Amino acid sequence: MPPPSFQRALVIKLRHHGDVLLAAPVIAALKRCAPAAQVDALVYAETAPMLAGHPALSGLHTIDRNWKRLGPLRRLAAEWRLLQELRRRDYDLVIHLSVHRRGAWLTRLLHPRWSVAPRYTGRFWERSFTHFYPAQSHPHRHTVETNLDSLRALGIEPTEEDKRVTLVPGAAAEERVAALLSRHGLAAGNFIHLHPASRWLFKCWPAEKAAQLADRLQEMGWPVALTAAPDARELAFVENIKAAATHPFVDFSGQLSLKELAALTARARLFVGVDSAPMHIAAAMGTPTVAIFGPSGDREWGPWNVTHRIVASAAHDCRPCGRDGCEGSKISACLTELPVEQVLAACEALLAETA
Repeated sequence: MPPPSFQRALVIKLRHHGDVLLAAPVIAALKRCAPAAQVDALVYAETAPMLAGHPALSGLHTIDRNWKRLGPLRRLAAEWRLLQELRRRDYDLVIHLSVHRRGAWLTRLLHPRWSVAPRYTGRFWERSFTHFYPAQSHPHRHTVETNLDSLRALGIEPTEEDKRVTLVPGAAAEERVAALLSRHGLAAGNFIHLHPASRWLFKCWPAEKAAQLADRLQEMGWPVALTAAPDARELAFVENIKAAATHPFVDFSGQLSLKELAALTARARLFVGVDSAPMHIAAAMGTPTVAIFGPSGDREWGPWNVTHRIVASAAHDCRPCGRDGCEGSKISACLTELPVEQVLAACEALLAETA
């Protein structure tokens, strides 16, 4: 079928930070397909930095999760303002990249000529969109390709250039990170960025092993800059790493915005981390990436379009299980038993390959 001729398109991605970043190629492909068209996005407010400043994006609309704390009337007013803002844009194409029912309701209320979403069950869902694509066409297919299937369902075939994940740190983030690195004596390309934590603790490698890795890298002559989100659990995790480490490292945990994190990792010689948004940010910035995977699927969620190494247990044939730890324990044996030597070997190989 021929691709639709559209003037304004809205891409909806109501998920977490990494999910939103991996939706960026859809925006790029739409703009390449229709250069004169305007392409907007709708995301949760906290994930907006993942797309803000994208060169193909005309507008960025947000939903604040805190609206639900405002009380019924104020929340309704906020939702109404958003709906009116979206209606004024008069979209003729809506692309919904999840099975969130809010996206289906919005699509019905916006009345676009074309709309596409993952195939899902239920009459309400099926009558909300004009086109559908497989929610996950193959268990070993990357999420970027699955997102781009939304365009293939419309007759738009993405190019290899479209498939790049673009993230723009911005001048303010670049300037602050440059100043921080200078203050700590770190030169661009001569340090390793370690982000060992995740909001999902069952994805984390043990703190004592992260400490051993940091020590070994520094003994090899590589300064380590460590980051973590300003979350109490992640900061406590970092404190455990610091307590177990023999050599001091530069600690930026809790100090950087998402844009500043991107600016930092872009200057690193190597990124090492678990399956998390910072890993996707590092890949988007083109930084060679060592990604430690446990219960989540590395073929669907691994570093995209960047030189990388996946480190995962070969001794646990149950992975990737997709569970929140073994038997729901929040502790994943495939990670806790993953040896430091295996991660270090991946770092050494990638450092040599990208020298």
